[in-house]
Amino acid sequence: MAEYKYTPADFKSDQEVRWCPGCGDHAILNAVQRALPEVADALDIPHNKFTFISGIGCSSRFIYYMKTFGFHTIHGRANAVATGVKVANPDLSVWVMTGDGDSLAIGGNHFIHAIRRNVNLNVVLFNNEIYGLTKGQYSPTSKLGKITKTSPYGTVEKPFNPGELVIGAKGTFFARSVDMEVMLTKECLVEGAKHEGMSVTEVLQNCVIFNDKTHAMFAGDKATRAEHTITLRHGEKMLFGANRDKGLVFENKKLKVVTVGQDGYTLDDVLTHDAHEQDTTLHVMLAAMKYPDYPVALGVIRSVADPTVYDRRVAEQVEEVRAASKIKCMDDLLRSGETWRIE
Repeated sequence: MAEYKYTPADFKSDQEVRWCPGCGDHAILNAVQRALPEVADALDIPHNKFTFISGIGCSSRFIYYMKTFGFHTIHGRANAVATGVKVANPDLSVWVMTGDGDSLAIGGNHFIHAIRRNVNLNVVLFNNEIYGLTKGQYSPTSKLGKITKTSPYGTVEKPFNPGELVIGAKGTFFARSVDMEVMLTKECLVEGAKHEGMSVTEVLQNCVIFNDKTHAMFAGDKATRAEHTITLRHGEKMLFGANRDKGLVFENKKLKVVTVGQDGYTLDDVLTHDAHEQDTTLHVMLAAMKYPDYPVALGVIRSVADPTVYDRRVAEQVEEVRAASKIKCMDDLLRSGETWRIE
């Protein structure tokens, strides 16, 4: 390990943060800057190996506020550019800062194929269920019936659930947090960075201007979050509530919310979270839980080992081809065919 211990200040740029006052992006920035020193220490990554990539959107201004290398790309292409960066420079720690409009709409194909390939990227998906930068159009995660500038009579589309999408695309790591839960977000990001393969951390984020309090019904304040969200941790019982007396059980092929000590349910009946289970069935159910029928799942929902990491396999393949080839350098290539000498 390096002797120097980084602090959050080492990752703060000198640029003025230009998000709206009260925007959830401020809290996410705080969480990322808190997470990187831990990531650097745990994985022995020097400061100059961190790179941030973004597309277009309010979240995409993120790279200017990080004292790291960065690339502000075009709309929806952050994951594609990040894949190229990681494959060409596999020793970099590459982070993608993107929004629900950026990665789930125009960038949808790049997003799902980066997941399918299991590229070793750390994706932070800001989900405020609206297009904020372009002034309030509905996004792929906007609630059905949402009235916006582009849906004045309410949307008629079912929204994406990013967790279901990630797991359905063969994702190996998915976590979810809320912007106000800075320490939980940091925890998810550190675990995602340690994960070998693509990590996606969705952060439920508030847009105070165009979609204020969109998550408030289940995440508005600490008391509400205690009753209507469940923070999952590997190896721990799936308990929630202000008194930690509510839990999840599996009955009749579906999840059920119960109260421990009532209707014959005991702590032994409550499920224990296994984030490392290869089978996706329970992870999809957890990611899909919606208020008010269920608590919204937070924390690391899925984290499974998978040797098919795209950038690593590409590097291995290149080395195999190079080892078996007679051509080792450009000079070998130039002299490999018929040549002429001009006297």
